[in-house]
Amino acid sequence: MNALIIEDEKLVALELAASIAEVAPALNIIGTVGSVKTALRWFSENAEPDLIFADVQLSDGVSFRIFEQFQLSGPIIFTTAYNEYAIQAFKVNGIDYLLKPVDRDELKQAIGRAQSLVRAKSNVALDVQKLLEAINAPTSPRSSYKEHFLGNARNSWVPIKVSDIAYFTRDQLNFMITHTNERYILDYDTLDQIELLLDPNQFYRANRQCIVNIDAVQQVKGMANLKLNLKLKVPNHQFDIEISRDKAPSFKKWLEK
Repeated sequence: MNALIIEDEKLVALELAASIAEVAPALNIIGTVGSVKTALRWFSENAEPDLIFADVQLSDGVSFRIFEQFQLSGPIIFTTAYNEYAIQAFKVNGIDYLLKPVDRDELKQAIGRAQSLVRAKSNVALDVQKLLEAINAPTSPRSSYKEHFLGNARNSWVPIKVSDIAYFTRDQLNFMITHTNERYILDYDTLDQIELLLDPNQFYRANRQCIVNIDAVQQVKGMANLKLNLKLKVPNHQFDIEISRDKAPSFKKWLEK
């Protein structure tokens, strides 16, 4: 992460940089500016840094003038001797308001919060990029899906063919149940992760707690509330799966593929 210091007292700026180096050695200080005027020029000529440390009262005005002119998206940690600007600070991306002399533990916590925000922002940008790539990519059926899962049973890992799995379900942990009613714990955090690895022509996300294999379906009964009740083949016939009214039409189309 790159950071900029906005501070008009050179000695204070040096002390702050030294404290930052001590509590967050991976943080790269790319510059120090000492006035509103020089800060405005700096932002007009340089890319926005990941993080800004800003004093409030500068030699030629308050630093809020900078952030009113430049719509910055990164977090700002204010370091100041004045406590009356706290509310205003949080209106311009301020994530912390540290009073001078800056306590190093508080500084470390503030930098940690900033790093978390920058990482989250980076992950969102990456997800958006992946979505755009998926939208713009030529549509073609996926050629391969997962063929085996490792199941945990009695502290042993067992490879299970996907074709042998009747359904996946979540009950605090994620489980896969075979056509012969063998039950294994899966080392996945969510059913969403598992669903992405499965052939959608073979497996259907029936609800939040269950993904079912079409080969395990025995029959489907309509209910009075337009929901569907799915019965599985023996020996999994005692596990009932409910499909909502909203999902019923897509489930019927899936059965007919």
